[in-house]
Amino acid sequence: MKNLIFISALLLNICVNAQSITEKDLKETIYFLASDSLKGRAPGTPEMKVAAEYIREQFKKNGLILLGDNGFQYFDIITGVKPSGKNKLKIRGFSCKTFEDNIPMPFSGNGNVSAKVVFAGYGFDINTENFKRNDYANIDVKNKWVLILRGAPETNDKDNPLNAYSSDLSKVMTAIKKGAAGVLLVSGENFDKNDKLNELKYGRGNAQVKIPVIHIKRYLADKILKKRKITDYEKQLAKSSESVSFDTQAKVKATVNIKYVKTRTQNVVGLLPGNNKTLSQEYLIAGAHYDHLGFGGKNSGSRMPDTVAVHNGADDNASGIAALLEIIQKFKDKKIRPDRSILFAAFSGEEEGLLGSAYFVNHPLINLDKVLVMINIDMVGRLKKNNTLTIAGTGTAKEFNKLLDSYKKKTKLNLSYSPGGFGSSDHSSFYMKDIPVLFFNTGAHEDYHTPFDDADKINLRGEVKVTKLIFDIIYDFSKRREPLTFTKTKNPRKKGAYGKGFKVTLGIMPGFGDTENKGLRVDGTSKGGHADKAGIKRGDIITAINGEKISNIYEYMEVLKKLNPGQKITVNILRNGKKELLTIQL
Repeated sequence: MKNLIFISALLLNICVNAQSITEKDLKETIYFLASDSLKGRAPGTPEMKVAAEYIREQFKKNGLILLGDNGFQYFDIITGVKPSGKNKLKIRGFSCKTFEDNIPMPFSGNGNVSAKVVFAGYGFDINTENFKRNDYANIDVKNKWVLILRGAPETNDKDNPLNAYSSDLSKVMTAIKKGAAGVLLVSGENFDKNDKLNELKYGRGNAQVKIPVIHIKRYLADKILKKRKITDYEKQLAKSSESVSFDTQAKVKATVNIKYVKTRTQNVVGLLPGNNKTLSQEYLIAGAHYDHLGFGGKNSGSRMPDTVAVHNGADDNASGIAALLEIIQKFKDKKIRPDRSILFAAFSGEEEGLLGSAYFVNHPLINLDKVLVMINIDMVGRLKKNNTLTIAGTGTAKEFNKLLDSYKKKTKLNLSYSPGGFGSSDHSSFYMKDIPVLFFNTGAHEDYHTPFDDADKINLRGEVKVTKLIFDIIYDFSKRREPLTFTKTKNPRKKGAYGKGFKVTLGIMPGFGDTENKGLRVDGTSKGGHADKAGIKRGDIITAINGEKISNIYEYMEVLKKLNPGQKITVNILRNGKKELLTIQL
């Protein structure tokens, strides 16, 4: 009997290994998805719908049961910002030309403000152990407009402490805390010699602030200041670290009326039922995102934000979708059937902040409690000469390292493990639901998030190797009798990982795409991080830190900049509608 079982298993293994994953099939998918005709696959575009229909057709052709709405799981994302009604600006009675000499900032709040203007120099209020500067020290801006120079005084010092506080948004958040009714931003000559107006363009993660914020040209700032030009003050501030701020006595009347544009996009979802009566009630999820950056540009995530051109995203992530479709095709063979059911998903909105996978886990089409593992395939088309394939998430299940080690003898790939469950791809959404995850990736390259990530640069031979390995792993997991033991992982901090201006981190994964200004939603916590130790949980909403109100991610980041190692802080949260106060020792 044992010999019969061994022979059957051997024959089955031969069948599995006999299935070919070819360069030709991978190439066909990658060249289609990364073609100029699909214009970079930006969510919400007609071209993105064409890509979705192509993937759905492949799902259907290879025998998957289409879930959701005939294979599509629709959801809305914010793709733009535009004027909504009249936008007006009057300075000392002078009617300005909106969109010619002034423009609302993309994160501006809506409203009507008629008030006097206070000039606050560069608009800094910094109070740290090593540096102090307050441009608001001698002025009262409550219920007034604040005129602020953009950027920081010219300096060659990259470590200038002002740099961390020099963004437009940082200055606006400071003005809001000072009680300003509105903010007027102006570019000095050192900041922008051409005095070009900012674009009214949506940026990833944008949320509207509470007050109107308008970018004005220099000649309008000169009308406000009257006695001296804005460039005179810019030069004065470049020579001295002392603040220059005063009440201009000018009156400004403005109306800002903008709105975010929502567009429907879709995940593509199909199910391959398992062959085993018992195990088929459990699932594996294999996913890859199919969106990219469209034409790029500012706030798109492009590494060349000043270049507007098709970002084809051949490696990111036409390569992942091609691998996913090849794996599905191999399972079409009746001799190779999984015991567990496998849900295959092509996610939209990954580049916007993991929106598609986040929507899926919050609106699941299967019982997530029955999911053994989520396999994420993202950027697997540029295998380098050292044959290194990175597998992240190896610390999210107790058994992963031992299981994956068994493949090292079967593959010519150099497997490199990374234990963390968090990461900038769709597996993070599942990890935050306590599901073990594995993320396959051949690494970044100089064409990443640029217009040069093209199909002819894909290492097809290398991707065949990677896809075969992922298929084998998925197949073996589908046959596995024992469960996996989920574990939370520590994501080790690398030097500079907290970002510019941050000395500490709470160790949370903030919720993206939330523009309601009701607090900062926590989508997950890092094991052993401050938030985790304090008892902050997924789904909590942070409403204040040290008494400072938190309405959105902007305010959270501004408060975070002020915190220091060793400091004890209070955090107000909403949990299931109930208020709680926690203390955290940083």
